[in-house]
Amino acid sequence: MLAELFAVMAPVLAGAGLGFSWVRLGQSYPVEFVTRLVFNIGTPALVIASLSSAEIEAGNFGRTMLATALVICTMAAMTWPLARLLRKDWRVLLAPAMYPNTGNMGLPVVLYAFGNAGFAYGITVMVTVSLFQFTLGSVMASNSGNALRTLVRTPTVYAILLSLVLLLTDTDLPLWLANSVDLISGFTVPLMLITLGVSLASIQVRSLRSGIGFSLLRIPVAAALAWGIGALLGLPPLAHGIVVLQMSMPVAVFNYLFAQKARREPEYVASLVFCSTLLSLLYLPLLLAWLM
Repeated sequence: MLAELFAVMAPVLAGAGLGFSWVRLGQSYPVEFVTRLVFNIGTPALVIASLSSAEIEAGNFGRTMLATALVICTMAAMTWPLARLLRKDWRVLLAPAMYPNTGNMGLPVVLYAFGNAGFAYGITVMVTVSLFQFTLGSVMASNSGNALRTLVRTPTVYAILLSLVLLLTDTDLPLWLANSVDLISGFTVPLMLITLGVSLASIQVRSLRSGIGFSLLRIPVAAALAWGIGALLGLPPLAHGIVVLQMSMPVAVFNYLFAQKARREPEYVASLVFCSTLLSLLYLPLLLAWLM
């Protein structure tokens, strides 16, 4: 079991460690360009490549999205008592509580732990979180009501719709297109991991105690909610486990960027990202040992 867990975590550590070391050695890394490349091209290609050929029923796909959405919304409701406990403004904690790192961190862990069958569910959870984060999250950060415009301009939305059509009609992409999409999607997970390492090396951490305290509260609550909601919706065991795993991921790096944009204590949010990511190296092997 230890060898299996190490085989899952080793690629994550290697990819993030590469990005972290690259920046620490004084090398440049175009974070904004890579993020746009991954979000606008790599992620849609990954969604189509993973979902269009996945052995996943449309009903299970929908219930996995619903379970993820319900966990996100419930975590939003839990922010108020969480903020009271930590004596912080609830608006500062709202996004970190709602949006775990289901992309840069979650997808590689799911891929190496559960293979292609589980990866399709991991993509489903990541896509749901991303839709919330880049619509509602963008509105919260900019204080403007442009969620619909953001949604329309998000390529991943169209990738989901196309994948659903292919799933429902049991249609395969033409071989030339399937090969092209598969090739393009291949750079997404490695770049996600490297960018995670770069981001961790770049943010300034001011309060380790606050970051650890928040993580110790958020992680078990999110895991318990995901387990309970997944059981209520009757998710298949594989999908159920992956929803629990994905929603237990550390705080997403994008929360720090949104906090900077909204000017809501970005240094504090940086500590939440950094500390929760470090803690994940301790608790994820335990969670995987239980789920696998």
